[in-house]
Amino acid sequence: MKPSPAFFAQLYRLLAMPVTEEDCGRKCGPYNEGGVPFCCDPRHALPTLYREEWAFLQPRTTLWRLWTPEADDPEAARLAQEVPETQVPAVCRGVAFCQREYRSLVCRAFPFFPYIGRENAFWGLAYYWQFEDRCWVLSHLNRVRMDFRQAFVTAYERLFTAYPQERETFRYHSQVMRRVFARQGRDIPLLHRDGHTYLINPRDESLRPVDPARLPKHGVYRLEDELPFPDEAV
Repeated sequence: MKPSPAFFAQLYRLLAMPVTEEDCGRKCGPYNEGGVPFCCDPRHALPTLYREEWAFLQPRTTLWRLWTPEADDPEAARLAQEVPETQVPAVCRGVAFCQREYRSLVCRAFPFFPYIGRENAFWGLAYYWQFEDRCWVLSHLNRVRMDFRQAFVTAYERLFTAYPQERETFRYHSQVMRRVFARQGRDIPLLHRDGHTYLINPRDESLRPVDPARLPKHGVYRLEDELPFPDEAV
């Protein structure tokens, strides 16, 4: 039995805090066209809404609209086909019109997804590695708020109860991440549900504790870190 639309009001209240104390959109926005945070730009990240979530939002806000690909855009058509049956692709009116109380679950959780190990256990927060070069948070995992980490775990435990198939979806996504990182010879950063940070060996899933402040930076944020004077950064 699917949850009522009000279920998402509960998740929204639970996951209401920002990811970091800093406004991460102001950190990445200067590096994107128009100063738009990458996660708010559908050219970089296409949000999805659970169908019951859409039913909750539709009568309450005009922030969201359903998205359909352009007829002459095969890549967009491919993305649309990959959206699970439980969800619909959607776009918001843009960062200038954001109503924070009506941000979607995907928006609140970004750039993280629940890491599910080979034995189907929910370990904690992994991230969408495709955004390493753009997302400021992924170069500053030490800045992620602990209350956000805790709320993320609780929210997704509840989501897995309401949508059991989602656990398998994220288990598969975790498997893909292990394959990608194994090919690259890299360990996977994990914000564990126990409050600590680890590196996962993608081949055997062994854990090694790590100081998140010592994790490597990516893209422009690595270049920023190498500048001799901090105020040289954008």
